[in-house]
Amino acid sequence: MNQSLTRDTEMLAEALDRLEREFSGLPRYTPEVPGQTCMASVLAEAAQRLGDNFPYFHPLYAGQMLKPPHPIARAAYALAMSLNPNNHALDGGRASSRMEVEAVRGIAAMFGWTEFLGHLTSGGTFANLEALWVAGQMTPGKKILASEQAHYTHSRISSVLRLPFASVPTDPCGRMDLAALESALAAGDVGTVVVTLGTTATGAVDPLDQILRLRAKHPFRLHVDAAYGGYFRLASNLDSAAQRAFDHIGEADSIVVDPHKHGLQPYGCGCILFRDPSMGRWYKHDSPYTYFTSSELHLGEISLECSRAGASAVALWSTQRLLPLVRGGEFSRGLERGREAALRLHSIIASDARFVAGPTPELDIVTWAVRAPSIAESSDLAQRVFDGAAQHGLHLALAHLPARFFPRAEWPCDAQSGNVTALRSVLMKPEHLAWVDEIARRLREAL
Repeated sequence: MNQSLTRDTEMLAEALDRLEREFSGLPRYTPEVPGQTCMASVLAEAAQRLGDNFPYFHPLYAGQMLKPPHPIARAAYALAMSLNPNNHALDGGRASSRMEVEAVRGIAAMFGWTEFLGHLTSGGTFANLEALWVAGQMTPGKKILASEQAHYTHSRISSVLRLPFASVPTDPCGRMDLAALESALAAGDVGTVVVTLGTTATGAVDPLDQILRLRAKHPFRLHVDAAYGGYFRLASNLDSAAQRAFDHIGEADSIVVDPHKHGLQPYGCGCILFRDPSMGRWYKHDSPYTYFTSSELHLGEISLECSRAGASAVALWSTQRLLPLVRGGEFSRGLERGREAALRLHSIIASDARFVAGPTPELDIVTWAVRAPSIAESSDLAQRVFDGAAQHGLHLALAHLPARFFPRAEWPCDAQSGNVTALRSVLMKPEHLAWVDEIARRLREAL
C-alpha cells in the first residue's frame, strides 16, 4: 500500500505542476488557509482513525463490493480537486463537463450505443431514481416490477415517486422467474420492468434475452440495473446464459452502471443512460442564474441532481483513457480474472463436505452455507465461521438467502420457504485469482 501511495503522490505532484502552469498568466497571490499550522497533526489523527477499517484494498478482504480505485483515478480526482469543479453547469466545470461527456460516451459505446442521453450521478441509487422517474413520466401511474433479488432501492424509489411496485419471484439461481413475470404482466398494469444484471447478493443475471420476448407480447419499458454487473459486457468468460443477457443489453430503454464498483473509481460515481436522447425533455427547466456563459449543453439540464463533483468525471475520463473499455484489453482481463477466481473458490467449496455450495457464480460473487441438520444451526455456524475467518485475517460477508438457493436435500422440505444465513465472498479484485488457495486455507482454519 505504501509503494502505491508513493507513486500516487509523485504522479500528482507532476500533474499539479503542469496544471499550475496552465494558469501562470494570473497575478500571484497567497491563499488564506485557516488552521494551516495544525494541518499535519489533524491529518495524522485522521490516518490513525482510518486504521479502524477493514483492509478493503487487500485480497484477503473478500467481503462486500469494495474495490480500490485505480491509482490514476485517485491522482486525477485529487488533481481536479485543486479546482473543485462543479459539473452542474459549464460555468462551474467547463473542462470537467466535457470530460464527463467523453467518459459517458465511452460507457455507452460499451453497450453499443452511439445516440443516447446520459450523464454521471453520485451513485447507482440516484441513477436508478432518474431511470424510474423518467419511466413514471412515460407511463404515469403504472406499476414497476423487479425481482425479489433486485436491489431494495427499487421499491424504495417507487415509493418516493408514488408509483406502485411489486416483486417478481426468482428461480433457484436467483434470476427473475419468467413464468411469474409473464403472469404479472398479464394484468396489464405494468409500466416498467427492472432487469438486474448482477444482483447484489449473488451476482445473478436475469434472463434479459427472454424477457425481451415478453415485451413484444406485453409492452413495457425495460430498465436494466447493471450497477454491479454492467462492465461484464466486456468479459469473454461468462457462461452462455449470462452472455446472452449481456448481448441484448443494448435493447433496453435505460441502463445504470456504477463506475465506482468495477470501473475502478472512487465513491461516488454512477451513470445513467437512456437509449432515446429525447428523454431530455423531461428534465427541461429554466434557470437563467445558472446557465449564461455558453450555448452548449449544461449537464444540469439533463440531470435531477444539481451540484455534482467534476472531479469524478476527471477521474473516470483519465481511467478510461489509460484503460479503454474494449474486449481483450487490460481492463476486461481484470474482470475475467475476478470471475475465474469466483469459479475456482466455488469449486473448492463444493468439494468440501463441511459446506453447501450455492448457485454457480455467474459473475464474481460466491455464496455458500455451512452444512448442518437445520437452517437455524447452519445460520449460527455461518456467523461463527464469519467471525473466525476475521480472526485469521480473512474478511468475508454474510447474506440472508432463500434456502431454495441450495440443494433441496440439505434441510427439511418445510424449510425450503425460509431463509438461511450464508457466507458470501465478492472476488472483484484481479489479484483475488492468485489468492484463492490462501483464502480457502484461512477459511478451513476458521472452521
